Amino acid sequence: MVKMSNVWDRSTEVLSGRGGMLAGIAIPTLFVPAVLRALWALATAPVPGTAAGPAAALVGGLLAIVIALISLWGQLALIAAASDPATQAADARRLATARFLPALGIAALLVAVLTVLALPPAVLAIQAGFDFTAPAGAPQPVTMAPGTAIGLSLYLVVLGLVILFVGARLVPLYAVVVNERRGIGAIAEAWRLTRRHTWRIVGVLLLWGIVLLIATWAAQAVVGTVFRLALGAGALNVVAFLVAVVGAAVSTVFSVIAIVFTAQLYVALVRRARPAA
Repeated sequence: MVKMSNVWDRSTEVLSGRGGMLAGIAIPTLFVPAVLRALWALATAPVPGTAAGPAAALVGGLLAIVIALISLWGQLALIAAASDPATQAADARRLATARFLPALGIAALLVAVLTVLALPPAVLAIQAGFDFTAPAGAPQPVTMAPGTAIGLSLYLVVLGLVILFVGARLVPLYAVVVNERRGIGAIAEAWRLTRRHTWRIVGVLLLWGIVLLIATWAAQAVVGTVFRLALGAGALNVVAFLVAVVGAAVSTVFSVIAIVFTAQLYVALVRRARPAA
């Protein structure tokens, strides 16, 4: 049985020993895109009570796709760098490029499955009068029968639990893609590797999510308060951007930690499942 404490210890060693290399990959692929996304959101923020124009929405959608692609490549490079101590930065980038298309195909498949699973509640919400294109915060006169509302709530709870369970089983998915040169078969291999470790991984995911939320909220709250006092009420946009930058920095740090943990979990699971590997 793989002990999560041992995986955390190995992850800490990788972070301390390869921190510079990991930062060199994470900053341009995770942090900078997040900052650009925040800057775009502030630059194109609609007037309260109105929706964003079609051109801004289109450009924003394209920007989100580009950022997602860059982030995916960065994750693959970080996994490669964190999986094998012999892998150098150039090797990690080369591996990420070589395995990008298989990883992208798997990501597209998983997104398609999630989209299908999300269709029933979305259809029910539309039938009840909910407008997904309405500006954020605008009143929505939604009418739904009590039985339908209860069924929808139960569906969403079950869907959340299923996503958590399946997500735990597929935690080493991209590590399998990078290190074993697998395509769609990486899903089955990741599922096999995490057998009998599901609830330990679920616990780690929940703990990581709680710590991330608290750390992000605390950092943004402190920075927001400090800069509002320093810059005054007339610089709300600047303060909002600085808060977003801090949030992106915290998210990047935690993402790197999670990716390194994922890579080291994969290494530990493989050693247990294939002692001769």
